[in-house]
Amino acid sequence: MKISGGVEENGVVVGNSYDKYGSKNPIVKKMMKGFKSALSDLVLEASPLSIHEVGCGEGYWVLQWNKLGFNARGCDFSSHCIDIARENAIACEVSPEKFNVCSIYELDQARDKADLIVCCEVLEHLEYPEAALAALQRVVGKSLIISVPREPIWCGLNLARGKYLSQWGNTPGHLQHWSKSSFIHLVYKYFDVVKVRSPLPWTMLLCRPSAR
Repeated sequence: MKISGGVEENGVVVGNSYDKYGSKNPIVKKMMKGFKSALSDLVLEASPLSIHEVGCGEGYWVLQWNKLGFNARGCDFSSHCIDIARENAIACEVSPEKFNVCSIYELDQARDKADLIVCCEVLEHLEYPEAALAALQRVVGKSLIISVPREPIWCGLNLARGKYLSQWGNTPGHLQHWSKSSFIHLVYKYFDVVKVRSPLPWTMLLCRPSAR
């Protein structure tokens, strides 16, 4: 699968800097196995008729879900990532029209709504995460799955492997930092949190539209 390689677009690091899903590093493989397991379990629990991944990057998960028979599509603010996602789709014999350029802030109910919205590893990159959560409210049909790096574990693990030392372990492009409890508290302002998963080193939530 082709990835962006961590290029910048409009001053923002986009997509994946390396192929974490295909990594041979045993530590990365173990972490990604935990992430995949948690996400797959929550998708099955949501039992969606349609999936829209907001911030889909190069399209890895959208393509996986289509292989499993789900009606899945994705969007990303990065035209570079969407170009790559469309290339990956063609290679997987999936319609490239499954991918479109769209900022999370510009989500439109009529165009972008789906049974399940997935938004993983996106909010930490955003200057206005609460505006993004408000935008997600417009397009969530039944369920939302959302995840972010769990701090300070994320930065600590980066430091332990000698990465980003001058930034105290902060991954380039990460503007926001949440512990598990602080992230749950934030999301609860916009959605009802029905399940919490903690695949190291992430916090992953299954949510429903708020009944409050």
